[in-house]
Amino acid sequence: MAIITALMIVLPKLPPLSSIQSEQPWFDGFANAGVFVLLAMGLNVVVGLAGLLDLGYAAFFAIGAYAYAYSNSPFSQQDLPFLPMLLIGAGVAAVFGIALGAPTLRLRGDYLAIMTLGFGEIVPIVFLNLDPWTEGTNGIGGIYRPEALPGLGEFSPLTPFAYFVLVAGIVTVAMILLYRLQDSRIGRAWNAIREDELAAAANGINTVTTKLLAFALGATTAGLAGVFNASKLTIVSPDQFLFTVSFTVLAMVILGGMGNIWGVAAGAFIVFMIQTVVLKQINTVTEGFGIPILKDINFLDYQFLLYGIALVLMMLFRPEGLFPSQRRRRELHIAEEFTEGIGDEAAVAGGMGDAPGSDEMFGADQP
Repeated sequence: MAIITALMIVLPKLPPLSSIQSEQPWFDGFANAGVFVLLAMGLNVVVGLAGLLDLGYAAFFAIGAYAYAYSNSPFSQQDLPFLPMLLIGAGVAAVFGIALGAPTLRLRGDYLAIMTLGFGEIVPIVFLNLDPWTEGTNGIGGIYRPEALPGLGEFSPLTPFAYFVLVAGIVTVAMILLYRLQDSRIGRAWNAIREDELAAAANGINTVTTKLLAFALGATTAGLAGVFNASKLTIVSPDQFLFTVSFTVLAMVILGGMGNIWGVAAGAFIVFMIQTVVLKQINTVTEGFGIPILKDINFLDYQFLLYGIALVLMMLFRPEGLFPSQRRRRELHIAEEFTEGIGDEAAVAGGMGDAPGSDEMFGADQP
């Protein structure tokens, strides 16, 4: 992460990135991408490690954001320090993660997905309709920015470098903790539940607490992202946390490589930058060169069409994702390996049949 952060500081100053846009927009885009990297790593705990399909993940993102809005805005007349509120917002989201996980312990597969989808739809609607406490459709605005941190200076939309460094630090800490968990006893328990929950329970794993912990830790990471995003945008509103956010993050997890922490983070970063930078630059290139037909197309209007085509192609030709874990890759290609093994055995058997002396060894009349 130190090397990657250093590269993201240096590369915007050099061609070709410097010819696309100036440094500050790049840093702003990197900071926004960091939010989705956090969300993808948290959802990877639930979906990739524990095997629990969660379609309402944006709800925890919303809870973390509103927790910070209540503590640092003119609406609440409070202005608390950012770093303690970062942890408190993550803790509040974790509590709601446990609250969601508790009723779902007996559900699996499609039924679990439908219940989490319902939870994801309920939370934005609640925030939308509780006008006295959430300002309804207008949302809570004027949220205070983080106080200046040593070496970073003031947090400002005109100089987003401080936000970029802050989110890089948050992502690094979250990644360290998730890596430690992945190889720990609880991480191996998550893998066991993902592979076969009944067998895991038969081998002494407490599936109740293990699944609740997965929901809690996934929600914690989403809470971190929500607090940071609210402090950067200085406004939270229900339309920021719709189902499209949950779907986008899930697609990032699958495209990046489900179960692989750094792969999921890289996939989220790549997908976000393609959506926000590459599509805009396609329009610039086609207009600048006057390419027929293409110059009249606004690719931003078709970003979800292109996104859908990319998903279909990925699932057809590389279902394990861009940077899959070794276990996941073996699982998805075991049928191909089995078929190749049968073909090799057949080829060997055929070769033996044509070898000199094979008729004498096995009998010419044998079927």
